[in-house]
Amino acid sequence: MSRGKIIVILIVVSLAGLIVYRSFGGGGTGQRRGGSDADAPIPVTAVVVTTENVALNLDALGTIQALNTVSVRPQVGGQIEAILFKEGEEIAKDDVIARIDPRTYQTQLDQTLAKKKQDEAQLGGARSTLKRYEELIQKNFVAAQDLENQRHTVRQLEALVAADEAAAAAARVQMGYTVIRAPISGLAGIRQVDVGNLVQGGQSQAIVTLTQVRPINGVFTLPEQQLERVRAAGPELKVTARDRSDDRIVAVGTLSVIDNQIDATTGTFKLKAEFANTENTLWPGQFINIRLEVGALADAVTIPTQALQRGPDGSYVYLVTSESTVALQPVKPGTEAPGGRTVVLDGLKAGDKVVSEGQFRLKPGAKVLALAPGETPPAPAAAGASGETKPGEAKPGETPPRRRGS
Repeated sequence: MSRGKIIVILIVVSLAGLIVYRSFGGGGTGQRRGGSDADAPIPVTAVVVTTENVALNLDALGTIQALNTVSVRPQVGGQIEAILFKEGEEIAKDDVIARIDPRTYQTQLDQTLAKKKQDEAQLGGARSTLKRYEELIQKNFVAAQDLENQRHTVRQLEALVAADEAAAAAARVQMGYTVIRAPISGLAGIRQVDVGNLVQGGQSQAIVTLTQVRPINGVFTLPEQQLERVRAAGPELKVTARDRSDDRIVAVGTLSVIDNQIDATTGTFKLKAEFANTENTLWPGQFINIRLEVGALADAVTIPTQALQRGPDGSYVYLVTSESTVALQPVKPGTEAPGGRTVVLDGLKAGDKVVSEGQFRLKPGAKVLALAPGETPPAPAAAGASGETKPGEAKPGETPPRRRGS
């Protein structure tokens, strides 16, 4: 056998031995590491079950309505002489909104007053004649029939003067209608009529619409099954208005009205709440989430809502035991509590610890590492801490192998 063949055979045998050694050595280490990972506890977030006083709430979708809404229309016809308000501004009750040209109505009033003076003059003459007749009747200079006729004339003229007074009062009223005043305090909407336009009394088109927004109402509905519960809770229940995303409290008010009938088509009944709305946070037509408080639970057991799991047999939680393992604990959930928590009616007591995050990796009896909310699990230990070395690394106390080419 030649020297070259011997060298090739020796190289092949050396490489095969090295491969076998590394394969058996690496496989054993991998198995040991795999077994160590399998036995490691599963990190989860766990919280302690607490007790608190929980308000009992009924939630619904509501609509904001103005306390009063008035469409201001002219009561007499004529030409708009002036518009005396700004759109969107606050208007006080009895403030002048607009004026109609009053000359026609002033003329009618003057004519009525003139007619009244004429009739009053006739009445004065008739009363003087009656007085003379009453004096002359004593001397038999006037017939009794003439005296009675004069009395009738006086009474007729008195009635005519009274009618003139009524006509003058009516003319003054019509004259007053030429000055259009705000019937309520509220916000002015968009102007519908401009200066110079002709308007008619009682027309369908309003000059402007006023809405009273302080205070303001919220109208909502609840299922008829809740009627007795609401009525039993007493008057002036607290009502909270939240925005459409249900993230922020917009206003707090009180329940003012429970409707006197149930809608048979929907099986619901209406309620009305009143809000002070001092900051104008609520607006007519706005949709809001309504929360009505109808009572409270004292010392109720509560857990985070995300800790509650649901299965084919009902609701349950993972209970952390004293041996740092978890057990499947059936529970009976109740109403929702503020802060993303849920009342538990049965199955838990204060002081128990339940898993709130990381349940997807658990099964009954699994070993866990219970972490507080926001706490992160410790970093895995470095490879050198166990005394093991990676291929190509030097053991403690040894000189590291030189790299080829160095």
